[in-house]
Amino acid sequence: MVVHYAEGTDTDQILRALSNGTRRDILRRVMGQDVCVSAIAKHYPMSFAAVQKHVAVLESAGLVDKQASGREQIVRGNPGTVCAVKDLLGEIEDSWRIRLDRFEEVLKDN
Repeated sequence: MVVHYAEGTDTDQILRALSNGTRRDILRRVMGQDVCVSAIAKHYPMSFAAVQKHVAVLESAGLVDKQASGREQIVRGNPGTVCAVKDLLGEIEDSWRIRLDRFEEVLKDN
């Protein structure tokens, strides 16, 4: 079963995109401001093409949007998708907290 929390993008694709530390760092950098891909690339010890691929994975997952501005590609974070991921993880956390609370009650009773 595929659960859709972010409109148009499945949860597995979003979590795969976030499974990489470089992509998480790129997402952090672009959530606060619009940044061109070349400026993003300066922060990583990899080729410009590799950074472009990371940005493409984030874009495909709906975590960032990319827009052409002359010869540059401007990247901005997509707060809607990030909030959807936060909500999903919050639901998972809540269900585990309930289970742990129940487990604690069982231990107290014994």
